[in-house]
Amino acid sequence: MTTTSPVGRAPVAPGYGLPLLGRRPGLFSYLGKVRLRLPFAIELASSRFRAENEADRLGVAWVVLRPLINAAVYGFVFSLLLSGSRPPNYVGFLVIGVFLFQYFGTCLQEGSRAILANRGLVTTLRFPRALLPIAVVVQATLALGPMVAVMVLVVAITKIVANQTVLTPEWLLIVPILAMMAMFNLGIAFFAARTTIHLRDVAQLIPFVTRILFYLSGVIWPVERMAAGMPSVKKVLEANPLNVYIEMTRNVLLHATAPTRAEWGWALGWAVAMLVLGFIWFWQAEELYGRD
Repeated sequence: MTTTSPVGRAPVAPGYGLPLLGRRPGLFSYLGKVRLRLPFAIELASSRFRAENEADRLGVAWVVLRPLINAAVYGFVFSLLLSGSRPPNYVGFLVIGVFLFQYFGTCLQEGSRAILANRGLVTTLRFPRALLPIAVVVQATLALGPMVAVMVLVVAITKIVANQTVLTPEWLLIVPILAMMAMFNLGIAFFAARTTIHLRDVAQLIPFVTRILFYLSGVIWPVERMAAGMPSVKKVLEANPLNVYIEMTRNVLLHATAPTRAEWGWALGWAVAMLVLGFIWFWQAEELYGRD
């Protein structure tokens, strides 16, 4: 007697009204399911954000203190090394760079673990898996709120000390800039979440990749000075999306300068492209998540 393997039976089952379990839905159907269950991702992110800081005596203050201490350490070291050639208002320059890069780094690092760290949810509950990377970025964005408040306060203090105008209309532009960066980070989280499913070892490389990006994104030193005398390299570094978002924020807060059309174009282009491509890349493997 011959038998048919499960794989061989799969094409036959729908003909008898037996849909395949865990089958990937169509793209637009999937988008609809994600939208309907978005409150789940927000609540998951909120609860984790609260739980993450409850164990520490200072609680949520560490969300700000960690990047602030990092900025202080880098500021001390590079103030000694670059005492005669630092950018103007180097304190504000450095705080903006470190805080915004911390936001990106968290989305990348935690996004890579979005599926692997939630195998219990993935294997026991039925929901669009895209909600897990979304929850990661929502949680990081919740942490970004107090960070931005401190960042703005630091910039304001440095400008008061320098007898410069503090509040200007351009400061409001930080909202769309950070919104586009959030879109970009979400796309990165989608890419990282699926990639580590196929190649688990990639998760071990992410800290090194993050460190390289830290030094190539104008966080502690302007990219135009890093690539002085190298026009081609300068263009590549300036087009780096992290540098784009960081420099736009610096220009708005430190120099009261609105971004140019080209800068808006780069920022929006990176945000939309990364989000759309990342979401599609993640959706294509929906039926693989939770299966070894």
